[in-house]
Amino acid sequence: MLTLHHLDHSRSQRVLWLLEELELPYEIKLYTRDRQTMLGPAELKKVHPLGKSPVITDGELTLAESAAILEYLLDRYGSGRLAPPAGSSEYLRFRYWMHYAEGSAMPPLLLKLVFDRVANGPMPFFVRPVAMAIANGANKAFIGPQLKLHLDYMESELGKSLWFAGDEFSAADIQMSFPLEAAQSRAGLDASRPRLSAFLQRIRERPAYQRAIARGGPVMPGR
Repeated sequence: MLTLHHLDHSRSQRVLWLLEELELPYEIKLYTRDRQTMLGPAELKKVHPLGKSPVITDGELTLAESAAILEYLLDRYGSGRLAPPAGSSEYLRFRYWMHYAEGSAMPPLLLKLVFDRVANGPMPFFVRPVAMAIANGANKAFIGPQLKLHLDYMESELGKSLWFAGDEFSAADIQMSFPLEAAQSRAGLDASRPRLSAFLQRIRERPAYQRAIARGGPVMPGR
């Protein structure tokens, strides 16, 4: 049986969503983050040595990494669904966005999360001004400009087609959903970028997305 090891508020929501889009039979095993460290529980290391999510098990196979899992599910169970035809120009865009999501879009978002925690985390009062100065400097000099660059780029790209890989919804849109959810939650993505905002509205209206949220919980804390 195909099993998704799902950590709350994590990238594994994308895998759960794809499983629902493909209407595959699967089991879900739920894990909860430590509320102090925000890390996954030790039980996840029994599934995969890194102790992170998403992870799937399918028979003897254990597979981690979002893009690898999505591509595996499409190759084995997709029957041509949710991916453009191989060799097409849309397929090249599909593969690009599948890897852009984690390789380019997520790093500045993760840096912002880390530096925001540095600035706002518990510390001796005499250290706080130094920590805040470092975090604010990093955000102003590098992280903020990088976030703007990528959000402007994605907004522009959605002007070429309705979805990231073309005019048909695909798994690339599922893969791209997490950085955009994160950007809306903590990096200033708002109505000033109407195409990205409309993209998020469209995906949230999909029945499979809603089923995934019902089973796995919200993508971002507080949403």
